[in-house]
Amino acid sequence: MNHYEIPPFTDKGAAVSFGGPPAGDGGKNAAPQAATSKMLMPTGPQAEFKNSMTLPDGTHVAVTTLDGKKSGFKGKVWVWAPKEYNDPEFAKSGFPVMIALPGGAGYPNNYWMGTDLGLQTSIAKWYAEGKSKPFILAMPVLNPGPDDKGVYWDGSDIPDQPKMGTWLTEDVPDLMKANFRTVKSRDGWAFMGSSTGGFAGLKAVLKHPDKFKAVIASGPDIVPDSSLWKGHDKEKAENNPEVLAKQLIDRKGPDVYLAFQVGDSENNKKTLPDVQKFIATFGNKGPVHTDLRIIKGGRHNAKTYVPNMGEGPIQYISKVMEGPVE
Repeated sequence: MNHYEIPPFTDKGAAVSFGGPPAGDGGKNAAPQAATSKMLMPTGPQAEFKNSMTLPDGTHVAVTTLDGKKSGFKGKVWVWAPKEYNDPEFAKSGFPVMIALPGGAGYPNNYWMGTDLGLQTSIAKWYAEGKSKPFILAMPVLNPGPDDKGVYWDGSDIPDQPKMGTWLTEDVPDLMKANFRTVKSRDGWAFMGSSTGGFAGLKAVLKHPDKFKAVIASGPDIVPDSSLWKGHDKEKAENNPEVLAKQLIDRKGPDVYLAFQVGDSENNKKTLPDVQKFIATFGNKGPVHTDLRIIKGGRHNAKTYVPNMGEGPIQYISKVMEGPVE
């Protein structure tokens, strides 16, 4: 009877707690934490999560509306934690976080929150197989509105527009730190995205290597190309992965790990050569570590990308990331 979407046939819409601090106390009643701990206890305040769906293993995809304090943008974020998160064995452990970004409009939904693409069950399976870290997923909206007339925001702070770069790299991580046991260092923070979401994740890691260590970028754009950049060339360059990669190499770090995957039958014939050119120019030079999986027969869609993440990309970033940690 799981096709029923109203109680009592489903727990959709029910409150979900991931064991954070009491609502509103800002973590004041949390037990003191050793200074040497690699784990960050939930800082609070606890968000109001509602169940979006329950997976066969009993885990929940939950949703909240986040009023971004730093970006000023208000939007939905879906979250999921693997079953190990509530395992007594890991009760004192901080888990790594993966911020998963969709392609297309990414509004009003983030398509990774649905179970049809199998992202959550795949991560659970890959962890059981020793391929992946047991990532907590954050799945925010990518854009502040629908993809009307091809307008999108490049996951960036474009002048005079909603600050979607700050939303993705500040507000969403702050939400995860407030509600989950996470990893203090950047070694527990990664992005994953496809298409324009792949661009946004790639750019976020290169722009903020002090906060994020790795990304899986599937069929990504390599340079910002939103029409909203018109008249803002300086800011556009500041959000260009090619410029950011060169700056990171010139600064000699910190190290970042960029796992690309691209189908050999992508709709846009420039996608694969653009990625290959980026890797040839910047890859494995100093702190910019790159890996490329070319998917035979792969097309430009999430159903191509998810299964193939388990054939190299998830292992590539998991080897350099930490978690669970105490």
